Amino acid sequence: MAFLQLNYHSDALKRGVGVNVILPEKAKTLIGMDGVSASTYKTLYLFHGLSDDQTIWMRRTSIERYAAERGIAVVMPTVGRSWYTDTATGEAYLTFVTKELPTVCQSYFRGMSDKREDNFVAGLSMGGYGAIKAALTRPDLFSGCASLSGALDIASFGERPELKNEWRGIFGFELQSAADLSGSRHDLFTLIRRAKESGGPLPRIFLWCGSEDYLLDHNHRFRDLLTELDIPHRYEESEGNHSWIWWDLHIADALDFLLDSPENK
Repeated sequence: MAFLQLNYHSDALKRGVGVNVILPEKAKTLIGMDGVSASTYKTLYLFHGLSDDQTIWMRRTSIERYAAERGIAVVMPTVGRSWYTDTATGEAYLTFVTKELPTVCQSYFRGMSDKREDNFVAGLSMGGYGAIKAALTRPDLFSGCASLSGALDIASFGERPELKNEWRGIFGFELQSAADLSGSRHDLFTLIRRAKESGGPLPRIFLWCGSEDYLLDHNHRFRDLLTELDIPHRYEESEGNHSWIWWDLHIADALDFLLDSPENK
């Protein structure tokens, strides 16, 4: 695999940004790892959690090895603590990851397919929320999404007093409490209901959460809503807490789910 550190000026964010990218490479002399490459390839946009940046997936997991085995590209942006949102302070992070970044990457890396069936988005914790939000925002671009230990219910997550000022800067200065986010354009439960009602294309959805994870209840509630709405999805729950040993294990499962669809056969 080729590993690139991309720095460019983002018009969406009005400043320079850093993005890490893994590209397929078929090398014959690598020890212990075979590569798979093609003239065009599928792409996973992979999102970090609240405390991390674009380097974290490479530092804490075997994502490069998993991508090499499957012959896919991986794009890892950094968004700070933005919750993948066009924030009240004017930083357009949702626009950045759903509109600008795919266009930039597909122009720089000509092998990246722009077909819906070849593009996916995944993330952990805050990034799990971001992945589902991105896929529901751009169902024309992302055919599938995956959340690991996702912070899927922002109305309940934001009840912590220490987050109040930070969240007003992200989601709106008019917020009096995190509960005000329920039913808003930032609420995944509302977004998935609207997506179902629209009758438009829906992304395939993969959810994993550990049985000891403090966000387990978020995942149960979102899973139950998907079931209630009769939206196809896969929910997996197993041993695990909110830590990298489990995300490293289950991102491989997520990749297999995303790549295993009728469109990809």
